[in-house]
Amino acid sequence: MDQQEVVALLLLKEEDEVTRRTSVPTQLLKLKRTHWWVLVFISIFFLISAQAIAVLLGRFYYNEGGNSKWISTLVQTCGFPILYIPLCLLPPSQHSSSSSSSCSFTTLFWIYLSLGLAIGLDNLLYSFGLLYLSASTYSILCASQLAFNSVFSYYINSQKITVLIFLSVLFLSVSAVLVSLDDDSNSPSRDSKWSYFVGCLCTVLASLIYSLQLSLMQLSFEKVIKSETFSMVLEMQIYTSLVASCVAVIGLFASGEWMLLSREMEMFNEGRVVYILTLVGTAVSWQLGSVGAVALIFLVSSLFSNLIGTLSLIVTPLAAIAVFHDRLTELKSVSMLFAFTGFALYIYQIYLDDLEVQRAREAQAD
Repeated sequence: MDQQEVVALLLLKEEDEVTRRTSVPTQLLKLKRTHWWVLVFISIFFLISAQAIAVLLGRFYYNEGGNSKWISTLVQTCGFPILYIPLCLLPPSQHSSSSSSSCSFTTLFWIYLSLGLAIGLDNLLYSFGLLYLSASTYSILCASQLAFNSVFSYYINSQKITVLIFLSVLFLSVSAVLVSLDDDSNSPSRDSKWSYFVGCLCTVLASLIYSLQLSLMQLSFEKVIKSETFSMVLEMQIYTSLVASCVAVIGLFASGEWMLLSREMEMFNEGRVVYILTLVGTAVSWQLGSVGAVALIFLVSSLFSNLIGTLSLIVTPLAAIAVFHDRLTELKSVSMLFAFTGFALYIYQIYLDDLEVQRAREAQAD
């Protein structure tokens, strides 16, 4: 083995060690730094803005007379056909179908089916949570997903849990507990403590399932699919959304809610046109947000994707207070403070990880 081969092996070993000890995977080292940051910021923009808009529109749907849990579940995934537009516009070199992936069609089928079923259940639980809770309470509770994702990332994705990440998880967990104890006068279930509890429980369970599916998506990209093109990100979102939409449609007809939709549309406070626009806007927003989340999994990690989703959920309560005039109680204020602190701690950890990657780059350049 000559000297150049020895140096190459040492650099590879150093890169693997940096990747293992930080939350930034090899995609950061493979892409040009400027290109990587551009893609990350675009994904962050879509995730934060689209998710906040989707939650507010979902709460608006219930406030104005909507009552179908299965319609609320369906609109979270049924907008997937719009993703065929960017998929078709991608250059041929960026396409990565099942034939070019390292795994078989059967394996891809089971990945999409299992993740799609999990997303369908997750969306239903979120619909119940948004039905019984105010938008601000719902969003703060959803921040608990970062705590769950830290645990799943540790066991499934070999994510190292540093002191800062542990403290971040602790603060976000306390935030979720505090808001669940709040007497929310703006909650649609304010006359029923049991309904409020069910709303909190469904939202926390949905956050747990969402965190698990993010870690499983990252595992699928890294260990099974092994394809590093953006088309695979879009295909993952399209086919899992297709499965989840089928679950929602089956539930809609099995529950008999489909027979009440025409009456619901007529009784909607803002009229038929606004009713349709609300559902369409919600569907498009959820899809754009989901693409941003999956893209961040692909570019960084499931934990980072969940972190940005948590930032959106921290911003949403402020928007809900402005739009729906939700009351900012003392417990809710303290809970938001804990949530912001937890988020800031994790952002600082990401900053430290990025510095370490930069040092690895400089070492390779030397």
